[in-house]
Amino acid sequence: MVMFPGQGSQHPRMAWGLYGGEPRFTAALDEVLEAFDDGDAMRRDWLSDDPRVPLDHVTRSQPLLFALNYALGRTLMEYGVRPWVMLGHSIGEMAASVLGGVFTLRDGARLVQERIRLLAEAPPGGMLAVSASAADLEQVLTGDVVVAAVNAPRQTILAGPSGPLAEVEERLRRDGFVCAPVPAMTAFHSPMLAGVASAAIDGFATTPVRAPRIPLRSCYTAAPLTGETAADPDYWAGHPVRPVLFWPALDAVLSARDDVVCVEAGPGQGLSTIARRHRAVRAGRGEVVALLPARAGGPEADRAAFDAALERLSALSALPVTGPASTGPASTGPASAGPVSGGSILGRRAR
Repeated sequence: MVMFPGQGSQHPRMAWGLYGGEPRFTAALDEVLEAFDDGDAMRRDWLSDDPRVPLDHVTRSQPLLFALNYALGRTLMEYGVRPWVMLGHSIGEMAASVLGGVFTLRDGARLVQERIRLLAEAPPGGMLAVSASAADLEQVLTGDVVVAAVNAPRQTILAGPSGPLAEVEERLRRDGFVCAPVPAMTAFHSPMLAGVASAAIDGFATTPVRAPRIPLRSCYTAAPLTGETAADPDYWAGHPVRPVLFWPALDAVLSARDDVVCVEAGPGQGLSTIARRHRAVRAGRGEVVALLPARAGGPEADRAAFDAALERLSALSALPVTGPASTGPASTGPASAGPVSGGSILGRRAR
């Protein structure tokens, strides 16, 4: 299973070490950035220590997460990995849908770009991570602050206008709850974005779609993404206002079969940390592999994490990866990568 993270996972220098040093990743990322009207500006801000547009701004966080998720997923597949299911958190589901064949890359990028244009005009807001279940928070939430994501049994994301959200945070801290702001300038997955959802319907309605070639598990319904759902423009347009049900989706997959290998293909290890807490993984009936480091580091850290992930996947899924995936500094250009055969299905460990 391949997992793609969403809003909040972005950080400066994310995946820098793979760009130029991992040829498959570099080619895939260039391909997706070329599909955006402002792809060159996005690349400059991503690779800059002083970006013109902050990475937490919706016009950078959303398209760059889509691009990096897509490029990492594509890279895995070119190494011979064939996921038996994919799931994406928030914008991660758009990357998964393109990799899964629901949308073409061009159409997916255009739809993301249109969503970003609408989001940029949305009222400002924020998001807050709380170490509590959604049920624990019911009595605290006001009409303007809502549950935006259920990430784990005791990890809930709230979203709403900045003022009311700050009041809820103050009350939660007084009551002993552990809270942490999510890097976001917009109240994603809340009614504040109803206008964005309604304005996006026509774009999805006029875009060709296909049933997934690779099975997708929806993080908005926690059910498999069927061809019928994929063809429903309301489903896709409604992403910004619907809560993300990551834990229910993850639990459905990990409870259905043993020996699942969960690979996080995106910045950080937020989804990996959650997956490691699942009872199946804790009981040794599943494995978790992250392609990138948990925290931002130098280019060497990215390359070391990626190489270690490929070696781990080789051991778990009989993927015959030989040699390191990337060598030398990213600025020296593409490095050689070992051959890979495409016969492994990522999901069950080799026995």
